[in-house]
This record gives sequence, C-alpha cells and structure tokens, in this order.
Amino acid sequence: MEATMTGWAEVAACKDEDPELFFPISEVGPGARQTAQAKAVCARCPVRAECLGYALDNGLDHGVFGGITADERRRLVRTAPERHRVA
Repeated sequence: MEATMTGWAEVAACKDEDPELFFPISEVGPGARQTAQAKAVCARCPVRAECLGYALDNGLDHGVFGGITADERRRLVRTAPERHRVA
C-alpha cells in the first residue's frame, strides 16, 4: 500500500522551512552542511518515523526524509529489502 502525506505532515517540523533545505545538491562540501541542517530539523520532528516511512514506501530517491538521506535510505532498503519494498 502506498503511503500518503496526509495528517502527519501538518505537524512536521519542516512544514515552515524552505523545502530546498531538504534537497542538497550533494552530501559533500556545502551540501554536507545543508544536509546537517536538514537532519537537525528532522531530529526535533514529532513525525520523523512517518516521514521516513513515506519516503521508503514511495521510493523517493532524492532529499532528506525522516532524517535520512537518499543514499542512507538506499542502504537501508538493501539491508532489509523484505521490510521496505518499493512499489
């Protein structure tokens, strides 16, 4: 079943942040600082797990969701593919 971004997104810590913060160009150099800033917002978020689940369920391959980068999500899926099937 595909997760939708309803309800929980209304209380997300990022809802009033610039969305571009969560989509750094890279994870090195200036992008590393941006990634760290995005993760700091996620760290204080009450719906971090729902956000990560949304990204995993929908196969999102860019951006920081639930405090996890796209590369980190790919590694997570590879280590537990039966738990995180992408539709």
